[in-house]
Amino acid sequence: MSKKRLWEIMDNLNNLISRRFFDDISSIITTGQHQAYAAAGQAAIATYWNIGRRIVEEEQQGEVRAKYGSKLISELAQRLSTIYGNNYNKRNLQHYRKFYLLFPDFEKVYEFVHNLTWTHIRRLLSVTNEVARKWYLENASRDMWSTTTLDRNISSQYFERRLAAQRENPNAALAKAVAPFNDKDPLEYIKNPMVAEFMGFKRDEKYSETQLEQALIDNLEKFIMELGRGFAFVERQQHITTELSDYYVDLVFYNYKMKRFVIFELKTHPMTHQDIGQLDMHVRMYDDIIKGTDDNPTIGILLCTDTDKTVARYSVLNGSEQLFATKYMTYLPTEEELRREIEQQKANFMLNNDDSKENV
Repeated sequence: MSKKRLWEIMDNLNNLISRRFFDDISSIITTGQHQAYAAAGQAAIATYWNIGRRIVEEEQQGEVRAKYGSKLISELAQRLSTIYGNNYNKRNLQHYRKFYLLFPDFEKVYEFVHNLTWTHIRRLLSVTNEVARKWYLENASRDMWSTTTLDRNISSQYFERRLAAQRENPNAALAKAVAPFNDKDPLEYIKNPMVAEFMGFKRDEKYSETQLEQALIDNLEKFIMELGRGFAFVERQQHITTELSDYYVDLVFYNYKMKRFVIFELKTHPMTHQDIGQLDMHVRMYDDIIKGTDDNPTIGILLCTDTDKTVARYSVLNGSEQLFATKYMTYLPTEEELRREIEQQKANFMLNNDDSKENV
């Protein structure tokens, strides 16, 4: 029975209770239920961490204990699961133990768990890079990622792809990655490569630029999630008129964190110098004709099937603070494929940046 119908029936029985009063009480109950659910989740995570801590302490009491650590968990699981259920079977106890070992300082974890569930934590346990694991924990909590989003971002190496577009050397870039998010820096939002498996294209499928654009529009929410925080869609095929000609920009977004327009040019082929020239012209036109006085300079991103270090080195892309080229992938590659691709794109970016510094 719907809430509205229930109200109509109750209203006929008792005129003392107003709709506003009833809705206020309902809101209090709903809020309390949500808070209780969140608190229960936090309590469960704390419980699992403490179980893991106690298991490790018991294992480390001496060589004999450490030698029979696996047997210790098996016997403990057999007793606990009989009393408390499958949350305490052998596999889960191993997860709790690993949770403690990977996050030994619970105070640093607890400040982020208010938006997370145990499923989030369990997925984080698969991340071997300590810096990346901490980054995923903080961002999943702050941006309230679902477990599906967290899983997708870990699988697509979201953290590592951000580092591919940093101007610092690898060690400095890694240090920057754990620093507070600089929402004014365009490089914080550039992923290379961009993984867009959500568009639905098969690995070797042929498609036109129009179909590519439509696929991104059809999956706009997922595309924005891949781009990062602060993006709002403005227009597709935005018409810009000059005294002599008409021009069309493929996709236009506005990032309210950077206070910049971000325009995308979509290509179904590897990057060419003509593509970079077109992007550069559109960015200059946008700054001159569209951008407001309070907006920061426009960012232009070329999405192409592959980048070209020669074109990037000898074009206006080299050292530009407003122009970027990113390879997109229409499928989710294997971990090894993605790792190689990230390293290649990182090398290309660093080469171009080093050249621009030498020319200063």
